[in-house]
Amino acid sequence: MSDALLEKFSYDNKIVKYFGAATMIWGIVGMLVGILAATQLFLPEANLGNPYTTYGRIRPLHTNAVIFAFVGNAIFAGVYYSMPRLLKARMWSDALSWINFWGWQLIILAAAITLPLGLTTSKEYAELEWPIDIAIAVVWVAFGANMIGTLLKRRERHMYVAIWFYLASFVTVAVLHIFNSLALPVSFFKSYSAYAGVQDALVQWWYGHNAVAFFLTTPYLGLMYYYLPKAANRPIYSYKLSIIHFWSLIFIYIWAGPHHLLYTALPNWAQVLGVAFSIMLIAPSWGGMVNGLLTLRGAWDKVRVDPVLKFMVVAVTAYGMATLEGPLLSLKSVNAIAHYTDWIVAHVHIGALGWNGFLTFGMLYWLWPKLWKTKLFSTKLANTHFWLGTLGIIFYALPMYVAALTQSLMWKEFNEMGRLAYPNFLETVLEIVPMYMFRAFGGVLYLIGALLMVYNLIKTSKIGTFVAEEADEAPALTKHVAQKGEYWHHVWERKPIFFTLLATLAILIGGAIEIVPTLLVKSNVPTISSVEPYTPLELQGRDLYISNGCVGCHSQMIRPFRSETERYGEYSKAGEFVYDRPFLWGSKRTGPDLHRVGRKYPDSWHYHHMLDPRTMSPGSTMPAYSWMITNTMDHEDMPDKIRTMQKLGVPYPEGYADGQAMMDLEKQAEEIVAGLSEDNIEVLPHAEIVALIAYLQRLGTDIKKVDAPTDNSLAK
Repeated sequence: MSDALLEKFSYDNKIVKYFGAATMIWGIVGMLVGILAATQLFLPEANLGNPYTTYGRIRPLHTNAVIFAFVGNAIFAGVYYSMPRLLKARMWSDALSWINFWGWQLIILAAAITLPLGLTTSKEYAELEWPIDIAIAVVWVAFGANMIGTLLKRRERHMYVAIWFYLASFVTVAVLHIFNSLALPVSFFKSYSAYAGVQDALVQWWYGHNAVAFFLTTPYLGLMYYYLPKAANRPIYSYKLSIIHFWSLIFIYIWAGPHHLLYTALPNWAQVLGVAFSIMLIAPSWGGMVNGLLTLRGAWDKVRVDPVLKFMVVAVTAYGMATLEGPLLSLKSVNAIAHYTDWIVAHVHIGALGWNGFLTFGMLYWLWPKLWKTKLFSTKLANTHFWLGTLGIIFYALPMYVAALTQSLMWKEFNEMGRLAYPNFLETVLEIVPMYMFRAFGGVLYLIGALLMVYNLIKTSKIGTFVAEEADEAPALTKHVAQKGEYWHHVWERKPIFFTLLATLAILIGGAIEIVPTLLVKSNVPTISSVEPYTPLELQGRDLYISNGCVGCHSQMIRPFRSETERYGEYSKAGEFVYDRPFLWGSKRTGPDLHRVGRKYPDSWHYHHMLDPRTMSPGSTMPAYSWMITNTMDHEDMPDKIRTMQKLGVPYPEGYADGQAMMDLEKQAEEIVAGLSEDNIEVLPHAEIVALIAYLQRLGTDIKKVDAPTDNSLAK
């Protein structure tokens, strides 16, 4: 083909450099915060004695920094480098690229400010309040529009498998984020979920599980399909396996969310669906792993000497391990043992540290020399990073598995008298403290490795010359004439809008079938006549509980096991949560379940427990919340909260917010203050501790009379 028929264009490497640098910066920040949080679990003093750095607020900061800042920026860096080269076209809009970059960094900065301040919705992986949620949606749509615009002006007819995963990730994350974030604002940084109780739990874990699927998995599969063959200089093993992998994965994954809610108040049919589709997930997930590893056939000798391939091989292997373990954890018999323990923490971090972290490191080690037209500064340093990171994962995960088995066995152990062998929850916590120390050490090793990478890549950039605009040329895309017998998927790949719509339909089916009946069919959430809305003071206390991230350590969901009903009280019922916006069932028990804690202890016990937990529970690793004794609440926002709840269907009396609500709040506060005074505790009625006590004393007290379960299997 003559040069006259070739169109000249260039790729924008500057945007890739910026996203890559942001990946490294936020990665280090996220890991540092993670190490602080890990240390706080065995050293309460590491909470630093103020509300902004306690574990309850630091943990969501860590997860957001790692997921959306570290992994998010890595996704953008990987896409903005690979997609133009796969399509032989510059990204559609430089302006949208930079809106994507700066908008995303501002969102991360907003998260870093608001979460330590206690401005949170408390929803797992979706803690940010409504103005930031809107910003996320706008920036994400800008990213997607840029991708689709590039597809429409491409010069390469074939739409490579990596792009399939990029598109599916874009549409699914948009759908998940928008529907899960629906809320009614009370003020600029306070809102209440559009869903309540059981419905909120299902929508949240439909989002939460699939945020892992379509933010931490599918875009990284796209990166794997591009960067692994590039690094190995080998074609992908099987095109047809890619097709099966892609379509089966995105269709099945969306159904699996309910496996996070087994043995809870979620309707049983939804739990069964979640389990069934979770087991099916093994096949497509391992199809992707096999396709990645078999790409290295004939190139395994390179793995021995190339650190990029070392990182990528371990990443794909970790993906296979995590996607086998996830479905196994969804089996009800396994879930009964593992849920609420550190097993889930280990499982998540095999994926996060191994799959996401190592694939990111491998991609950056491959990208940086390409962008600066040079060789990697030090292969030896990169190999050192690899072994430090691998040891870090081992020191992190193995102690968590040991801790999980210890937790589960101790929680469920009965003595020869038929009573709990370890009735005090704290006995289990103290037993696993050494495991938490090992976990923190593993995190330190992993961080040191990441710091070595940053140094290595900075030195690489200094010995090379950055090419901001990389020139290329390719023939313009000509009109395609359909061929008889042409492979059906090739036809789909020529139609990016059609392809995107098909992917959207694939992910909507499962979500609609699970969620719509739960929202519309009342029998899914049986009501209980004795359950009443929270009093104004209890509502304020609940918001304080949410603000301090207490749900990060304490569940409010007693499952129908004898070990749990003996320890905590009557198992939880769906109708008890009809006014809970958001739900607070929790996903990890670092401390005991609190659903039946109401009236279990006197007000003075809660006062002293928050002032210094070790006075009530010797050896406790819970941080002190002494500032709650002196901090006051003005309650000016309480009437607006009541009105917002009324709009959402909570049956407060008409006009209740106009005066009676404040009178009821003050009356209840005075009663608590008077009770504390009898125990020689002086506190102001508007102190935070008073509102928190009101909420804690309400928990689990709505059921006036509960019959024993008729199904004996529930008590097993």
